[in-house]
Amino acid sequence: MKIAVASENEMVTEHFGHCESFSIFDAENNQIIKSEFIPNPGHRPGFLPNFLNDMGVNVIISGGMGGGAIEIFNEKGIEVITGAKGNARAAAELYLQGKLKSTGSICNEHQHKDECGH
Repeated sequence: MKIAVASENEMVTEHFGHCESFSIFDAENNQIIKSEFIPNPGHRPGFLPNFLNDMGVNVIISGGMGGGAIEIFNEKGIEVITGAKGNARAAAELYLQGKLKSTGSICNEHQHKDECGH
């Protein structure tokens, strides 16, 4: 399983599309076995969900995310977890333990980088 966490300085970021990087965690038997950091290649409509799908991501974790991105992830069969906070690795570990659930937080104001509607 491959988990991507929208992050900045190893912390979950508020808005998926404007994150500094993606913390990518490979997990087997509910344990993280590998991690890497991939810089965000740029925010443009529809690009990032396809980029992460091409990397083999199964789950995306973020503080908030736009409805368009959520739709694309859903079409690709990638689980979306929004409303996450704190350390990126800890969020991935909580997900693996079944303790991280999506709040359904959708960002509606894309012009305000750090002000997602909750």
